[in-house]
Amino acid sequence: MTLPRDERTIRLMTWNIHRGVGPDGRFELERIAALIGRHAPDIVALQEVDTRGRDPACLAPLTALHAENGHVAEARTITAPDGHYGHSVFSRWQIRNVTLHDLSMGRREPRSAIETVIETEQGDLHLVAVHLGLAITERRRQAKMLTSMALEQEGLATVMLGDFNDWFSFGKVRSTLAAVLPERTMLATFPARWPRLRLDRVYCRLPCRLVRCWTDTDARQCSDHLPVIAEIRILKADEAISAARPGGSSRT
Repeated sequence: MTLPRDERTIRLMTWNIHRGVGPDGRFELERIAALIGRHAPDIVALQEVDTRGRDPACLAPLTALHAENGHVAEARTITAPDGHYGHSVFSRWQIRNVTLHDLSMGRREPRSAIETVIETEQGDLHLVAVHLGLAITERRRQAKMLTSMALEQEGLATVMLGDFNDWFSFGKVRSTLAAVLPERTMLATFPARWPRLRLDRVYCRLPCRLVRCWTDTDARQCSDHLPVIAEIRILKADEAISAARPGGSSRT
């Protein structure tokens, strides 16, 4: 499903692309790039970007998405002689203050968060892209670290998005993040063929407002996750004050 653009919003997309391998076993980033391009997001966070065993030029279909005036920040959580694995943020606007936070726990798979400030047309957006761990205790500690990042940028429009690997409807990870980022998507994205779990999400807080969100079931041909597409607005100061009041709203 593709929705028409609302020019008053910023369109985000997060997607775990399963190393570029679809259910047919084929590595084909062209079809992933085509689906992303269909939604024309301003900012894209991709998880499981993997070049291991392949020519680094294999990422060309993804980098071409923002070839004109495009900006990229990446976290290579695994680096091997034959390539690397991790997650990335692509933006049509300038990315600055990129910080990679190590979220790794013990001997578990390395994890990281990409923290940035993106200079959008509506103002600065503090954005954190993540791919959290599989263990419950691991995710709880990572959620606390993410909360600290949000609190350190109090007052700045903040979005956190990615694969949170949190399948509990009312779990500690969700409640911890919701305490500082109360607006969030609640779309089932995994497994792509019969989505039941809300692993992939977008969180935000005032002066950032979640306007609408959806997914695209055609993505089941490309990955084991469905993407989340979300549109947000960065409210002006007076709008944010009004929205923060009990019963207040600046949704349009």
